[in-house]
Amino acid sequence: MLSGFKKFILRGNVVDMAVGVVIGAAFGGVVSGLTKAFLTPLIAVIVGKQDYSSLKFFVRGTEFPVGDLINACISFLLIAAAVYFFVVLPVNTLIARMNRGEKVPDPTTKKCPECMSEIPIEAKRCAHCTQPVMGKAA
Repeated sequence: MLSGFKKFILRGNVVDMAVGVVIGAAFGGVVSGLTKAFLTPLIAVIVGKQDYSSLKFFVRGTEFPVGDLINACISFLLIAAAVYFFVVLPVNTLIARMNRGEKVPDPTTKKCPECMSEIPIEAKRCAHCTQPVMGKAA
């Protein structure tokens, strides 16, 4: 039982995922700190209003810290942009380069012009509606 667990844990995918989660959490902390320490005051200077991170309103004595929500949204957008531009785009480019030389395989089916069902490319009659089908692609 423990040997199976050991094989699972030492598999490359699990270790890579664990490293990614730890680095992602650390990156999230850095972006949150950047948002709170730099972007929030910078936006306040540009807009000319108070530091919006302290914005809040009260309903029947309950505090709703709207500024914290705004900071969390900015942090999320920064993290999403970083992941997209530094992970997704490079991986998509790499995959496109690797698949550049591959030829798209010839189709093995065609559509029946009468009932629009998929039939084998070499068929002379549709198996669904029995209509004669001409040529390689209808």
